[in-house]
Amino acid sequence: MIVVEGTIKVADLEKARPHMETMITKSRAEAGCIAYAYAVDVLDRNTVHVSERWESRAALGAHVNSAHLAEWRQCWDEAGITDKSLRLYEAEPEDF
Repeated sequence: MIVVEGTIKVADLEKARPHMETMITKSRAEAGCIAYAYAVDVLDRNTVHVSERWESRAALGAHVNSAHLAEWRQCWDEAGITDKSLRLYEAEPEDF
């Protein structure tokens, strides 16, 4: 299993929200997606935590090359999304 964890900074959460909702919905529908979520930090509403779980590197690779990820990145200037910091980990399946 591949785990992606990290944060992004979002200057205008209300502008970003519809784009984030689309990204979550489309990502969760992808083959190989186990989980995909964004969470606003309670102490810093401009920080959004990213949490992803993928069955394999191939599934993550398809996600990275997806049209909806390209569309998501195109809205970043408009929504003030900056400072992406993501880390990738290999992990044992959750039911080991």
